[in-house]
Amino acid sequence: MLDAPAAQTDAFLSVRDLKIHFETDDGLVKSVDGLSFDLKRGRTLGIVGESGSGKSVTSLGIMGLHRTARAKISGEVWLDGEELVHAAPDHVRTLRGRKMAMIFQDPLSAMHPYFTVGSQIVEAYRVHHKVPKKVAAARAVEMLDRVGIPEPSKRFYDYPHQFSGGMRQRAMIAMSLVNNPELLIADEPTTALDVTVQAQILDLIRDLQKEFGSAVIMITHDLGVVAEVADDLLVMYAGRCVERGEAQKLFTEPRHPYTWGLLGSMPRMDRERTDRLNPVKGSPPSLINVPSGCAFHPRCPYATLTGGSSETLVPALHEVAPGHVAACHLSEDDRNRIWTEEIEPKL
Repeated sequence: MLDAPAAQTDAFLSVRDLKIHFETDDGLVKSVDGLSFDLKRGRTLGIVGESGSGKSVTSLGIMGLHRTARAKISGEVWLDGEELVHAAPDHVRTLRGRKMAMIFQDPLSAMHPYFTVGSQIVEAYRVHHKVPKKVAAARAVEMLDRVGIPEPSKRFYDYPHQFSGGMRQRAMIAMSLVNNPELLIADEPTTALDVTVQAQILDLIRDLQKEFGSAVIMITHDLGVVAEVADDLLVMYAGRCVERGEAQKLFTEPRHPYTWGLLGSMPRMDRERTDRLNPVKGSPPSLINVPSGCAFHPRCPYATLTGGSSETLVPALHEVAPGHVAACHLSEDDRNRIWTEEIEPKL
């Protein structure tokens, strides 16, 4: 049995050098390539990045849902002092739903169309509790009521297609929380919802976290969402972490050019803008043919300032401030100058 790393002792979830690669006919897809982070109880970690950066693959890896012949998984995932990557699949299955749970991006495809919403929540509860169906049904109605679904005892008998998008997402949250999990992973929980419903869902997750004391991972490409709920922020690019730290620090003092680009492409309502939004130029790289050196260098406007290091050397995460790390070849002086003179005035 593996021993828990010393750095993990006060963290409920600790991910160490997680790699998730997939063998395909076109080559090896390095979806997650050496990711590490810690998460304490009662705190929310936001994981952000463009589509294809490895966010959802990371969440499914933590849940143990990548155990296929084509998946190559290495590293360690420690949950409450227990290592999951090398644990037996049957044991990890017993933890899903009870110890850790996930809110999927599309509840319409995540929920079975042939069974009522109530029966699916009942099943999720009875897998971990040997109770009569009547007791489980009462628990399901209670959870539907708690997540704000009107007339829960009637909606219990409805099918997923009879719920609106916001109501389906609430039902998915009810199913995820029915066993009071200590880790909740929310993968794009507000995608395709209107802004009013988005705010309601985020408030609901925040309130339930306070009630249950859960550790929460919020996965999204929307920086406005993580600004609302996250305590800490992890920025992913091409399967790697490029910056990590307290959310407030990353919003006010970002240290990586990719984070600058994400912030520059985000609409701001708290200050007057005179220019158009500045999207990150180019497209995310193929995870089969990741660029050499810093994967971001083909899109980075400052790569020429590193003396060729960006093209040849993979940057390591290093501390730029207490509790704040970034993976960038730019010197501290260059980062400070670019941030002060070029980036911050435009945000």
